[in-house]
Amino acid sequence: METTTMPNWLKQRAYMTPERIALETAEESLTFLELHEEVLGRAGALGGLGIQKGDHIAILMGNSAEMVKIIHAVFYCGATAVLLNTRLTEEEWEYQFLDSKAKLIIASPEYYDRVPVNENKKLSLMDAVRLLQKPAVYEEEYDLNQTAVIMYTSGTTGKPKGVMQTFGNHYWSAVGSALNLGLHTEDKWLAAVPLFHISGLSILFRSVIYGMTVSLHERFDAESINQSIIHNKTSIISVVSTMLDGMLENLKECSYPKTFRCMLLGGGPAPASLLNQCKEKDIPVVQTYGMTETSSQFATLSMEDSLRKLGSAGKPLFPCQIKIVKESGDEAGTNEPGEIMVKGPNVMKGYWNRQEATARALENGWLHTGDIGRMDEDGFLYVLDRRSDLIISGGENIYPAEIESVLMEHPLVKEAGVTGVTDEKWGQVPYAFVVASENLTANELLHFSAKKLAKYKVPKGITFVSELPRNASRKLQRHVLKGMVQ
Repeated sequence: METTTMPNWLKQRAYMTPERIALETAEESLTFLELHEEVLGRAGALGGLGIQKGDHIAILMGNSAEMVKIIHAVFYCGATAVLLNTRLTEEEWEYQFLDSKAKLIIASPEYYDRVPVNENKKLSLMDAVRLLQKPAVYEEEYDLNQTAVIMYTSGTTGKPKGVMQTFGNHYWSAVGSALNLGLHTEDKWLAAVPLFHISGLSILFRSVIYGMTVSLHERFDAESINQSIIHNKTSIISVVSTMLDGMLENLKECSYPKTFRCMLLGGGPAPASLLNQCKEKDIPVVQTYGMTETSSQFATLSMEDSLRKLGSAGKPLFPCQIKIVKESGDEAGTNEPGEIMVKGPNVMKGYWNRQEATARALENGWLHTGDIGRMDEDGFLYVLDRRSDLIISGGENIYPAEIESVLMEHPLVKEAGVTGVTDEKWGQVPYAFVVASENLTANELLHFSAKKLAKYKVPKGITFVSELPRNASRKLQRHVLKGMVQ
């Protein structure tokens, strides 16, 4: 494969606009030059520990300036960042650490003692800072074909897969987004979504490519987010429906200033009632469609179409292509539903150490998303379902098969089926149906699964049944499960 390189992004940005603010948090504000200098020290600490180009480094941290510095420091070493979701269990962290073949895990204090790996394989954030030293050598250029990040996504077969995102993937994602949303010199992007998610990480990449300030929040809080938009000149924010709903409730009769130009809404189809509330309050909601495998946005509704095509995810970004394919393999007609397939330079390199899964997902450059959608007569995408079995709870993707796999680890469970049920707060939550060989209580099984699954993946209820609905080929019919929920 032909090698294409670019100057180290943060270093180049520090050279071009050294005094421009790169990062704002509640505790500190850093220019691009200051951020570059801080990253140099952390890269030196990693280099002193023997971290080399090509190594995999796991990062287990919540949103903070330190997390930003560590991520860039890993890149400066030529290593790949493996970003771990802080909401997972110890067992899930261990699986992803081992599966990724990470050489080291860097964890912030609140997670360090919970990391179930050997002491010589983990580094506390305090030690990373204490070991600061400037490196003699660091990466002056980034190869756009190089894997920058491995980010795990839940798999339909029960085990998460590591999505390999290259520097090129993220560069083209940033370029495609700017060509769609525009780029203003005064832009400030508020990041309250987790940096270990693609929605949050992509903001960091855009920051150094655009030369744009990131206002980083430790966690989502509707009141502080609204205050930042109103008083701190925030111009763009990435949200999911549950976040937007909370912001509207807190906003009450107030309104956002003209400096706020984009509420980028992802994480699944948004309720029409929510979009109409935003329309009434003149809030510039821009719906978008993307996934971990596409390095964030893939289709986004442009500003001029946001009201005319309310509910649409828009058209593909400039470097991207989308087609809708029926089960027969033929392309779907206008407004005919089918699988959404995408192609473009921001589509992942593949799944780490999963050659067969990669071959199934990528076909002649086209990615099978598994999502169902349609294209209207003007070529606008409407996402009908985020993978037929997928549960989206508060913007988090939950695959039923992963929960079923854990439930069936219990010695008394013969079969398990999981579906999503409507929830007023989270949009959807998982609900389980279980066939047990002996007497087993729901509380016992919930307690068992809580040790192995992140809190948001634990079923919100369990019903014991004599058998699960299956078709002639014995495939579980999850759509039937929905009708069985009392």
